[in-house]
Amino acid sequence: MKVIVSIGGSVLVPTVDADRVAAYADVIEGLDDAGHTIGLVVGGGPTAREYIGAARELGANEIELDQLGIAVTRLNARLLIAALDNRVAPTPPEDHDRAREALQRGDIPVMGGTVAGHTTDAVATALAEYTDADLLIYATSVDGVYSADPSEDSEATKFDRLSPGELVDIVGGIELEAGSNAPVDLLATKLLERSGLRAVVLDGTEPELVADAVDGGHDGTEIVPEER
Repeated sequence: MKVIVSIGGSVLVPTVDADRVAAYADVIEGLDDAGHTIGLVVGGGPTAREYIGAARELGANEIELDQLGIAVTRLNARLLIAALDNRVAPTPPEDHDRAREALQRGDIPVMGGTVAGHTTDAVATALAEYTDADLLIYATSVDGVYSADPSEDSEATKFDRLSPGELVDIVGGIELEAGSNAPVDLLATKLLERSGLRAVVLDGTEPELVADAVDGGHDGTEIVPEER
């Protein structure tokens, strides 16, 4: 099975902790040993937000802030590359062509961001579409998709299964609320809607849940493409 995993920076590197990165590497190595083809995209997390916040106070414009965030995602990617050793492309691919080439030669690409305005969720979704992946996993800081931001609404209900179109509607509504956090960003959901990919949104704070999802068992939200 070909699997692309978008690993949120807030779940891989909430703080710089070698043991946590190693735990993720162990799961990825297990999937590789089982014969799966794996591609990874890593987010920026708290470190990116700290740098962006400081740079914004210093007068950086939005494109400069995006570029700073991309640099941090690639730094986080290098941590995971260090943990995976010789299984991976030695540097984070900076575009989808290089990531696909790594997959074709049997390496695991570990990407960060690519261009300003594109989140790492969108990068992962585009990579999954480009490489015709069997499964896309969003490993996030929440355990699935809810009807509203669960940190803001105690009555938010979790969905077990959604169509891509339903996910677009939900994410768009959450993102319109100031200060809310969507489990997957809107651009990624729109790419997912057009691609026909199967995806899972799950709690990435437990790396083993990624392996469970590949094996067909998970407690997250499954995004199932509509029949065409």
